Amino acid sequence: MNIDVELIIQVLMALVVALGISFAVTPLVKSFAQKVGAIDVPDGERRVHDHPIPRLGGLAIFLGFLLSVVLFAKVDRQIQGILLGSVVIVIVGVIDDIISLRAWIKFVCQIAAALIAVAHGVVVQIVSNPNLLSDSYYLNLGALAVPLTVLWIVAITNSVNLIDGLDGLAVGVSTISSITMLVVALLVLEGNIAIILAALVGACIGFIPYNFNPAQIFAGDTGALLMGYILATVSILGLFKMYAIISFAVPFLILGLPLFDTAFAFCRRILHGQNPMHPDRGHVHHRLIDMGFSQKQAVAILYCISAVLGLAAVILTTSGEAKALILVCTFGVAVGIWAFIAKEMRMHPHSKGAHKMEEEKRDDKKN
Repeated sequence: MNIDVELIIQVLMALVVALGISFAVTPLVKSFAQKVGAIDVPDGERRVHDHPIPRLGGLAIFLGFLLSVVLFAKVDRQIQGILLGSVVIVIVGVIDDIISLRAWIKFVCQIAAALIAVAHGVVVQIVSNPNLLSDSYYLNLGALAVPLTVLWIVAITNSVNLIDGLDGLAVGVSTISSITMLVVALLVLEGNIAIILAALVGACIGFIPYNFNPAQIFAGDTGALLMGYILATVSILGLFKMYAIISFAVPFLILGLPLFDTAFAFCRRILHGQNPMHPDRGHVHHRLIDMGFSQKQAVAILYCISAVLGLAAVILTTSGEAKALILVCTFGVAVGIWAFIAKEMRMHPHSKGAHKMEEEKRDDKKN
């Protein structure tokens, strides 16, 4: 595999600059959030934190991402559309974090942001054929291209927002998804896409230290919607576009965790006769907490799932020695995160999850 050293340097610079800006700006954003009343107050039900915490952290992520893209990426017509749409998303997110907008208003604005990107050429025209029995390798979406593209963008934007229920979860999962897309972009030499993804990775990593449990600030709808929107739109340019190289399954694997959680939530609510847009406490992260895991343990488990899905996606784009190396890395990641979870349980023996493990050990000894 040929390595473009100049591209790697640009990617690293974009990542570092975005990280530095995001990290430096977050304390200022926190102060601003407190002044304007953008505070997340616990409700004793869906929200698991026990004291008011500022949100609007997505502003820091946006500033780091935007400035890094402007400095290092080639801002062509498609990227202009993504950036313009992201501005709409951020404005809506900021307003929602301060005064809480109705769901339908946010939904309409998300469609508008998606249409802005589409109008600038961010459209899924051709994809690899998922039907293995068909003689055709590719599908031309034709008239369905625009509505399916808008559906994809809005679905991913909302899915990242829906998993934003634990400290560090949405930002961490978005970081893992971005890194996976970045690796794929580098493998197929999509330099500009790699730089944009590096900017998103850096902006997220710069914010994470403030967002890990116990969180000092939340990304809020500003951050969750922004990360979902960027992942959705960039995936169209960097994954669906390369239909001749990448399997149809790749983008769905990379974004598998938020997509599954969103699909499961909608089906669950419809079957219960509820509004599919109405929030509840049935998301995957809520279920892990109810099983007795601490926030850190639940987040680590979901990081592990997201990382394994991401590595599986990368495997589909590689072959030979690279594939074997990635498989070893996948196993290493799984073992490492499980070790972290076990350590957390030993450090917090009062948790239900730890009690369950101790009970299982005692049962094994008896038997």
